[in-house]
Amino acid sequence: MKTLFGLLCPLVLYAQSQTPPPPQRQTVVVTGVAAPLPLEELDRSVNVMGDLPKEQILFGGLQNLLQLDSSIDLQERAPGVQSDISIRGGTFGQTLVLVDGLRVNDAQSGHHNFDVPVPLEAMSHIEVLRGTGSTLYGSDAIGGVVNVLTRVDPEPALVLQAAGGSFGTNSQGGRFSFSQGPVSQQFSFERELSDGFEDDREYRNLAGSSETLLHTRLGVTRLFFSGLDRPFGANNFYGNYNSWERTKTWYAALSQALGENTLFTFSFRRHTDLFELFRDQPTLDANRHSDEAWDVTLRRHNDLSRSVRLSYGAEGFYDSIESTNLGYHHRRQGAGYGVLDFRALRRFSLSLGAREEFFGHHQTFFAPTVSGGVWLAGSLKLRGSVSRAFRRPTYTDLYYHDPADIGNPDLKPEEAMNYEAGADWYFHPKWRATATVFDRDEKNGIDYVRASPANPWIATNFDAIRFLGFESAITGSLPYGQTASVQYTALHGSQALAAGEQSEYLFNYPVNEAIATWQIFSEHGFLARTRVGVLDRYRQNAYALWDVNIGWNRSRFHPYLQLANVTNTRYQEITGVDMPGRSVTVGIEIFCPLPRSPLW
Repeated sequence: MKTLFGLLCPLVLYAQSQTPPPPQRQTVVVTGVAAPLPLEELDRSVNVMGDLPKEQILFGGLQNLLQLDSSIDLQERAPGVQSDISIRGGTFGQTLVLVDGLRVNDAQSGHHNFDVPVPLEAMSHIEVLRGTGSTLYGSDAIGGVVNVLTRVDPEPALVLQAAGGSFGTNSQGGRFSFSQGPVSQQFSFERELSDGFEDDREYRNLAGSSETLLHTRLGVTRLFFSGLDRPFGANNFYGNYNSWERTKTWYAALSQALGENTLFTFSFRRHTDLFELFRDQPTLDANRHSDEAWDVTLRRHNDLSRSVRLSYGAEGFYDSIESTNLGYHHRRQGAGYGVLDFRALRRFSLSLGAREEFFGHHQTFFAPTVSGGVWLAGSLKLRGSVSRAFRRPTYTDLYYHDPADIGNPDLKPEEAMNYEAGADWYFHPKWRATATVFDRDEKNGIDYVRASPANPWIATNFDAIRFLGFESAITGSLPYGQTASVQYTALHGSQALAAGEQSEYLFNYPVNEAIATWQIFSEHGFLARTRVGVLDRYRQNAYALWDVNIGWNRSRFHPYLQLANVTNTRYQEITGVDMPGRSVTVGIEIFCPLPRSPLW
C-alpha cells in the first residue's frame, strides 16, 4: 500500500499542470464502485458489454455476451445450460454474479452460478469487474464480478421472437411493456429446446420475469420476480456417467430509493437441484438439493464537498440447504462497509474502502481496497489498485460425498490479495487502448485433489496460489456505424502441489486468450457481428472459434441468422465434455409498438 501511495503522489503533482481529460464518452457503470461513474473515470479494470435494446437479435444468450471479454473463461458443458465462469484464472466459485447489483451466487455449488434467472429479453447490458470486489459485495468476488443489468422499455411495446436451427433447436421469447402514470411494467419470457448434438445432451430452458417500476416522491420502487427451469442430459459432466440433471431457480428482489442518497434492497433466491448419476437407473444414485438465500442491504452516500463523496452501508445475509447428500445446514453473516472517494478537477482520483464481515462464532474478515488514477495528459490516464477478497466454502465443498468426490468440513475460507496497475490511452476521439498488469496472491485456495486416478477427489486448502497476468485491448469506431475491438489476456499460475498429486479444477485456466470483434449497425437497418476467439488452455491444444451473426431491423419484422463455430472446430472447455460443432439458427423478431391509451 505504501508503494502505491509512493507512485500516486508524484503523479498527482504532475497532473495538476496538465490539461483536463477528454469529455466523457463511455457508458455509466456501477460495478466495482460505490456510486455510478463514467467508464473513463474508473480506477479499476471494468468492461461494459452489450446494448441489448439495440443488439439483441445478434446474441443467442448471456454466454454470447460473456464471450466478448478475453479475461473471462466460460467453461461450458453445453451452450446456455450449465457453465463455469472464471475471471483472471479464478475458479468457478471465485466469480460473483449479480443481478442489478444484488448477489445471486448459489450456496450449494459454484457450478450453479450461471443459473441467472433473467431472460435475455429483460437484460440491458453486462458489466464485468476484473479483480477482487469483496469490499462492496462480500464473499466470492475474488477473480471478479459479473453484473447483469435489467431494463424496462420506456414505451409500450409487444415483442415476440421465434427461431429454429441445428440439433433440433427451437426457441421462443418475448416481452410486453406498458406504463400507467407513475407505474412502468414489463413481462419477459424465453423458452429454448434442443435434442442435443449427441446422446444424453438434450436440454430445455424456460425463464420468465416481471419487473415493476413505481415513481413516487420518496423515490423509485423496483420489484423484480423471475423463475428459471433447466432440465438437461448431463452425459460425462461429472465423470464417465450417463447422468441427468434438473435445476430450478426462483428469485425476488425489492429495491427502494429513500430520497436521493439512500437505497434499501431485499432479495430472496431459492434453487433446487435434482441430479441422477445414472439416467437409465435413476433410483440407484440420485441427489436432491434445495437451498435458499436472503439478503438485506442499506446503502447511502453523502457528498462532503464537490470533490469528496462518502459511501457506506450495511448488509445482512442468510443461507441454508436441505439435501439428501449434504444434510441440513444454515449460516448467517453481516457486514458494514465504507468508501471515501476523492476527485479533484478531473485530474486525479483516490478511493479508500473497507468492509468488515462478521460470520458468527467471533469470526470476522477485513476487506480493504485502495485505488487511484491520474491523468498525465488530456488523453492518457494511469491507474492502480490494491484490494483484499475472500470466499466462504460452498456446502458442496464442505459436505458432499460420493465415490468420486469427497468434501471437507474443515475447509477454511479462501483469501486473496489483488494488485493491479494499468493505463488508458484515448489516442483518437473514437479510439481507446488499455493495458493492465495484475498479481493475485491466494491463501487457503480451495480445489479438489487426488493422489492417483484410483483415488477420489478430496476438497483441500492450498497454502499458496498465485496468478500473474496481462490484459490489453484496443476498441473504437469506424465509418458507417462500424465498431471493432481486439483483446488479449495472458495468465501464468503457480501453486504448491505435492509430488504426484492431481488437481481437478485449478489447472484448467487459459494461458493465452485473444478475441477480435467487428460489428456494424447501419442507418439502413443492417446489423452484423463477427467474433473470432483463440484460446490456449494450460497443457492443452489451442483452438479457435468463429461466430457470425446477421440481422435486419428496419421495419417491425427483424429477421436474423446466427452461425456458431463456423469452422466446425472440435474442442472441450471442461475436460471430458465435448462441445457442439457447427450450428445454424434462423429466426425472426416482431416488434409491435403499442399506442398510449387511457388504460396505460
